Amino acid sequence: MEYVKFGKTGLDVSRLCLGCMTYGVPDRGNHSWTLNEEQSRPLIKQALELGINFLDTANAYSDGTSEEIVGRAIKDFAKRDEIVLATKVFMRMRPGPNGAGLSRKAIFVEIDNSLRRLGTDYVDLYQIHRWDNGTPIEETLEALHDVVKSGKARYIGASSMYAWQFSKALYTSRMNGWTEFVSMQDHVNLLNREEEREMLPLCADQNIAVMPWSPLARGRLTRAWDEASERQKTDEFGKTLYVQAAEADRQIVNQVAAIAKARGVSQAQVALAWVAQKPGITAPIIGASKPHHLTDAAAALSLKLTPDEIVTLEAPYVPHHVVGFQ
Repeated sequence: MEYVKFGKTGLDVSRLCLGCMTYGVPDRGNHSWTLNEEQSRPLIKQALELGINFLDTANAYSDGTSEEIVGRAIKDFAKRDEIVLATKVFMRMRPGPNGAGLSRKAIFVEIDNSLRRLGTDYVDLYQIHRWDNGTPIEETLEALHDVVKSGKARYIGASSMYAWQFSKALYTSRMNGWTEFVSMQDHVNLLNREEEREMLPLCADQNIAVMPWSPLARGRLTRAWDEASERQKTDEFGKTLYVQAAEADRQIVNQVAAIAKARGVSQAQVALAWVAQKPGITAPIIGASKPHHLTDAAAALSLKLTPDEIVTLEAPYVPHHVVGFQ
């Protein structure tokens, strides 16, 4: 496993981040395709044995049960100080006022709830899951600064917003002497490259760590275009992400398949290698519901695509409307 600095921090993270949305009680929350604890634990253990030290979850995943499963697995399979543990805040956790969002009240309640579920005194990275249009960014940033200063989080990060919003957050923290965001978790893969226009250049300029979510496009890049997984059939959010340019997307998937066949590797390795090789990418977030998902991901780090292969993969792409964070 390769390790790199996390943006401008001194933190060392594996070049792959294990996304833990896959792990959670299936009848809790909105993801019926998740794996229960018995099914999840061997995969988390396998990831740790492969050298992945970076795990990402969220308070909202499977109604908090993802955090519980991940927390118990870390306690049993690793030393807490060797793990870089990330979680998120913003999504609705209970009905009624203040049950969601990024107000000072919501952040203070949810960090404590996350720590309790994870069974730890601190998280290494506390991220806002989306931008909150209903709360002044100053309120959110000062609350996050106080979370860091209380010792409950080591760093803060953000996810899926417009580049102007992220820039505003960075300079607002800077003006007030508050803890700054050190990472951006955004939507980057061969079927969605819109972040190349503004967000990725901003992150490169500010030395922000980039953790792409859905680097395999919810599995679309790992199989023939007309094949579908059980998750793809039931993932309601996922259904909104890849519906705009079906013909162009199909051509990209076909190119991934052709290069994979020529190289004698899986499509997943090719698609993930493209993300991992992009300048400025720190650690793609990989989901794993089967053992080979993890071995493929690890192998992708050693697969170096040629400039001609990259051109071939990128050529069919057409502009897309931004999706994933409105």
